Amino acid sequence: MSTQAVEIQVLGRKLKVNCPTGQEDALRAAAADFDQRLKDMSARSNVSVEQLLIFTALNISNELHLERQEHNRNAELISNKINSLEENLDKVLQNQPKR
Repeated sequence: MSTQAVEIQVLGRKLKVNCPTGQEDALRAAAADFDQRLKDMSARSNVSVEQLLIFTALNISNELHLERQEHNRNAELISNKINSLEENLDKVLQNQPKR
């Protein structure tokens, strides 16, 4: 897979990051979101840059964890629904007159 250097800005610092070709816009969007979260956290608290990065990363990790839990719950619900539909379909097909 080929990569390309993409320039992003976080906390006023310009960084060049290697990115898979075709994912540049997603990287820029993620960097902009991260930068905004850092700015928001900085406005609410008076902490060092290191703490700011840690707290923001923890918040993002927590959001990701919650989203994964929700995804897993939804996947299980869908799987259960499919199994139920398959069982109902089997019952209906078994009760059909044979030809």
